Amino acid sequence: MPQVAVVTGGSSGIGAATARKLAERGWSCVLVGRDEERLRAAAEPLGAEWQRCDVADREEVERAAAAIGERHPKLGLLVNNAGIPGRGGFLRASPETIEQVARVNYLGSVWCLRAFLPQLRAAAPSDVVNVVSVAGTVASGSSGPYTASKHAQLAFSRATRAELRPLAIRVHTVLPGFVETPGFPQRSRFPNRLVRALVAEPELIAERIVAAVDRDRGEVVVPRYYRVASLAQALAPGLVAWASARGIRPAGD
Repeated sequence: MPQVAVVTGGSSGIGAATARKLAERGWSCVLVGRDEERLRAAAEPLGAEWQRCDVADREEVERAAAAIGERHPKLGLLVNNAGIPGRGGFLRASPETIEQVARVNYLGSVWCLRAFLPQLRAAAPSDVVNVVSVAGTVASGSSGPYTASKHAQLAFSRATRAELRPLAIRVHTVLPGFVETPGFPQRSRFPNRLVRALVAEPELIAERIVAAVDRDRGEVVVPRYYRVASLAQALAPGLVAWASARGIRPAGD
């Protein structure tokens, strides 16, 4: 019997690419997301299941996990991929935006891991992949709420890797840089062709997600050259803050 994987944010982008990669390797996938039509379109070619759920809503996540658990009491892999961009700095963001970004990007991973933990324990050894972002390692003044949510998600992923290891549940963190997806269109933002060339495709991230599970990698930065960003934050935070502040317009301009 094939192992079962739940992929949040599975209707497009990194989530859909990951589901395709897992299906190629014989996994039975359940795609989770908010748009049922897009979920169906992504799932049907793979022979996969889908479950409508807003990961920002804890009770909705718990109901979805219970429904999936009735069909699949054992879960070999949970991929916490759902996320929203929330571009813009703290001064320009509305309270509603700040809260929603935190709920989806950080608490969504928390609620999903909490809700699916019984199925993960039943299938142990099992795996969890948290798709964070290089933004979780670098503080950007132009996207404060987003980077804050990703810093929190990264800390949670690191902490649970240590905490769940004795339960034979391995937690992996994948940190993509710029990726071209429907939810996060990137190339159109950059006029410079060289910068646009640094934008990765979802398929590359999906490959690294699967490799992280295969090789029990704790943290994977994709593409690798984005490691420079986190290194700069650690070694020269003042320089990063200066560079981040350049080009930010004062609120109200």
